[in-house]
Amino acid sequence: MMLKIRQIYRFNFSKICESVAIFLFCSFSTSAENPQFPFNPDSLNYHPKRLRAVLISEGTAYAGSMFLLNQFWYKDYPRSSFHFFNDNAEWLQMDKVGHFTTSYYMGVSGIKLLKLTGLEHKKAVWYGGAVGAIYLLNVEILDGFSSQWGFSVGDFSANTLGASLAIGQELAWNEQRILLKWSYHTTKYAKYRPNVLGNDLSQTWLKDYNGQTYWLSANIASFLKQDSKFPKWLNVAFGYGAEGMIGGYKNPIIYNGIIMPDFVRYRQFYLSPDIDFSRVKTKSKFLKLFFNALNLIKFPSPTLEYSKEKKLRFIPAFF
Repeated sequence: MMLKIRQIYRFNFSKICESVAIFLFCSFSTSAENPQFPFNPDSLNYHPKRLRAVLISEGTAYAGSMFLLNQFWYKDYPRSSFHFFNDNAEWLQMDKVGHFTTSYYMGVSGIKLLKLTGLEHKKAVWYGGAVGAIYLLNVEILDGFSSQWGFSVGDFSANTLGASLAIGQELAWNEQRILLKWSYHTTKYAKYRPNVLGNDLSQTWLKDYNGQTYWLSANIASFLKQDSKFPKWLNVAFGYGAEGMIGGYKNPIIYNGIIMPDFVRYRQFYLSPDIDFSRVKTKSKFLKLFFNALNLIKFPSPTLEYSKEKKLRFIPAFF
């Protein structure tokens, strides 16, 4: 029983860490946004002092967060020799998509911060893009030395893929043409296990995977000729979600002495138009920052959903 309780807390704590990481790094990236900044390493706009400031800030943030993570979490549980833990079957892989998204946005933000220093383009891309994967790798290593969990190869793979998506696009196109986005809607499942899925909206948006959807949002115009009249801001988005989950690996039959409904666990796939707010033209610096932050979220739009449970259906405005 104690192991199950700790696994529940671990799940909630990990989700909080992911969300805080996304918020902090994306806040850095929006404030670092500077489309006029050159990539030429010989440019007079290269700022060694600014680079040192960025590296010291990131290093301090990394060291501080690792110390706090160890003090407030790992030290309360027994240590062990390094070992692996296979959690790939949990939550129909929704947690892995979360790792993928977290690493991607930390990588994008790291790239933008290093671009701000005027560092040579490829170095800015490789070093900055690896920030998320390296940071999350250290979290996995801490897991690997904890007797309660272990190093998750699935999480590591998702982190690596997220960083690779950020780096690959910058190297190929010098921009992010395919964005990762997120959306959430409330569900009926949280009330059955509120300690795992959340008591109210302030918690369920973070803990309830049933209501979360992760999106690959591709900018159409960026793949067309430059003189194309196609709207620069219009994207097409492909989403993934899952439903019917009140437990990680499987749903409990009885919880707190109450018989649980027999929910069917199933995956959902979506197709929908979207908006790339970073490509909406405005002269307002405030709106530019606001639009970049808003780009984390999938814009509510007419959506096609497919699942084995509900087959193909049309949703007028899905979020």
